[in-house]
Amino acid sequence: MKYAIVTGTSRGLGEDIARLLLEHGVHVIGISRSPSQALVNVAQKNHSTYTQLHGDLGNINELEQMNTQLKEYLLHRSITELYLVNNAAVVQPVNQANQIAANNLSYHFHVNAIAPMALTNSLIDYANNNGIPMIGLTVTSGAAERPTYGWSAYCSSKASINMYTRTVALEQEQLGSKNKIVAFSPGIMDTEMQESIRSSSKDEFADIERFVAFKQNNQLRSTKNVAAILVELILEKNQIENGKIYNIGDFL
Repeated sequence: MKYAIVTGTSRGLGEDIARLLLEHGVHVIGISRSPSQALVNVAQKNHSTYTQLHGDLGNINELEQMNTQLKEYLLHRSITELYLVNNAAVVQPVNQANQIAANNLSYHFHVNAIAPMALTNSLIDYANNNGIPMIGLTVTSGAAERPTYGWSAYCSSKASINMYTRTVALEQEQLGSKNKIVAFSPGIMDTEMQESIRSSSKDEFADIERFVAFKQNNQLRSTKNVAAILVELILEKNQIENGKIYNIGDFL
């Protein structure tokens, strides 16, 4: 049976990814701070299962607990293929770098970088120990390659994800494993993160007017359309290029 772990499933892209995987008959373990009865219903209709793990990825103790729970849960399942989609992320703090407090910076990196890395590391270990091929995908951003005023934290955390992806993929290739580790940049989508960005001040985020225009001009992509492309990518595992940073533009 196929199992997928998806973070940030309570809404937006994460919820749509989980829904599509369930519709493909994949059993999904969702990690978020809020439950989703809608995904439970989708699972029942498609003879699959949706299991919810509650926790804050920005809290290292809760992250370690979730990692333990995941391994215990998977241990008792008959798994043929394993997927991990690290989708959960935050954009805050948005401000000039010298105005960002250390505790806010720490939380940001725990959610955007440490949690995806820790989950991927743990599941690679599980997959290798149990002879299961694993596909690990982390949602990244064009901000990883492009400095943006007010986004020193966000640009840096996503850049770290890209290099982590390339490095771990290199390791898995040289170790001769069947695991594939990639990242996926979805472009600008109509999400709560975009709402948060548009609520910034001009002093905090110099590009605020451009992002307001994205919404006004209907330039934001639907999370459902992006999720469809992402899910098709990971389910076609033989077509995946290990270590690649995919961009939504590659598929449009």
